[in-house]
Amino acid sequence: MVNLIGTYECKADVKGRLMLPSPVKKQLSSILQDGFVLKRSVFQPCLELYPMSEWNTLMAKVNKLNRFVKKNNDFIRRFTAGVKVIELDSSGRLLIPKDLHQFAEIKKEVVLSSSVNIIEIWDKAKYEIAIDEATLDFADLAEEVMGNLNDDEDVLS
Repeated sequence: MVNLIGTYECKADVKGRLMLPSPVKKQLSSILQDGFVLKRSVFQPCLELYPMSEWNTLMAKVNKLNRFVKKNNDFIRRFTAGVKVIELDSSGRLLIPKDLHQFAEIKKEVVLSSSVNIIEIWDKAKYEIAIDEATLDFADLAEEVMGNLNDDEDVLS
């Protein structure tokens, strides 16, 4: 499992390409050649960059859903809408396809934010707003999600 760390700022050029910061490349060095999957976030106006191994693990779970259950089929269709396979170009840049670029409303300033095993790609202004809004109730959220964690257990309660 990939465990990514850090938040990084970079710039997108007029064609929607962005250079991965060197600390990100270092963390991904062993899997860069495998490629990535880029998709819309379900909950936020940002993009999610999955290393191919992480995407394959997630898809193994999704593939267990019974497609003869309508809501499962609807979920799969919407979850995978706009998904793109992405590779770095010879200069180490990532090209964000136009439809995904428009979805995330990415301008020039971009924030790459690690989210455990994926990287979120944000327009910087939208990221700052999301962080500011989340700050208001983060203490309550942290208590609700992590407050019942017992150090002797490997699972969250």
